[in-house]
Amino acid sequence: MSIIYRSQRVGKNGRVFNLYKFQTLKDDVDKISSFASQEQYTWCGRFLRKTKIDELPQVINIIKRDLSFVGPRPEEQRTIDVLPDYVKKILLSRRPGLTSLASLHFFDESQILEQSRDVYRDYWEKIKPMKITLDIFYIRNRDIFLDVWIIWKTVVLVIKSFLSL
Repeated sequence: MSIIYRSQRVGKNGRVFNLYKFQTLKDDVDKISSFASQEQYTWCGRFLRKTKIDELPQVINIIKRDLSFVGPRPEEQRTIDVLPDYVKKILLSRRPGLTSLASLHFFDESQILEQSRDVYRDYWEKIKPMKITLDIFYIRNRDIFLDVWIIWKTVVLVIKSFLSL
């Protein structure tokens, strides 16, 4: 099993790149989905995801200029393909980010989805539309103060996730 997981994502202007994360799911699990049951995690995978430590290797993506610190989270091609053209144009107009307004709003997404009877339907009908709305809002209203606030809130939530263990 590899420690680093690579996932192809779509960035600014539709450029495809490898997004790096620490491996949190066992080798035989569909890693394209963000939904996993307890037995699908590696021995420390749930901890890594809950604390967002699994995202740490994305610093490499920032250095390579695939990501910025703040911006819409990068999507897989199959997600981009189902979006309306006007939404794609907006979302792909700037470099994706390590954190975002949507990431903050749905910081506890896995706990929300654990309560669901139909995880995929609830994600695509309830969560994903709100994430897209927040990403578009960010792109249209971004400034240095909003970026600093998002980074600050992200740090606070990550620290709180550690303290709640």
